[in-house]
Amino acid sequence: MSTLQKEQYIELAVGQETCAIRIEEVHEIIKMLSITDIPFSRNEVKGVVNLRGKVVCVMSLRNLLGMPDEPHTRATRIVVVRYRDEFVGLIVDKVNKVTTYGEIHPPSSGQGRGREGVFMGIGQREDQLIGILKLEEILGG
Repeated sequence: MSTLQKEQYIELAVGQETCAIRIEEVHEIIKMLSITDIPFSRNEVKGVVNLRGKVVCVMSLRNLLGMPDEPHTRATRIVVVRYRDEFVGLIVDKVNKVTTYGEIHPPSSGQGRGREGVFMGIGQREDQLIGILKLEEILGG
């Protein structure tokens, strides 16, 4: 796991939770845009946006993690990530910072696909523990 420790991460807030995404998986971070609804889509799919001529599907990270929707604030952002050679936008409540972790622990082994299954590791900085999201599990599940 030493290579994970050298990587940089984007730390973000979803509700009261703080989690992180590997910076190499992030294409860009943008302010909220007007989202065009897609009828009959899953609850976590909020619609699509036109990002400089590319149509990008936008999903709620809150919903993907099993949390209810909350009204957007001035801090709400869309984190555009690369997933299977496409771009997907993830709505997050706030982007905190770019960071590294001194220690990264393996995620706890839960039964089945619980919330533990969405983490590739747990980053530790001082006394704070941050779940590092596994995009394949969140977006592919």
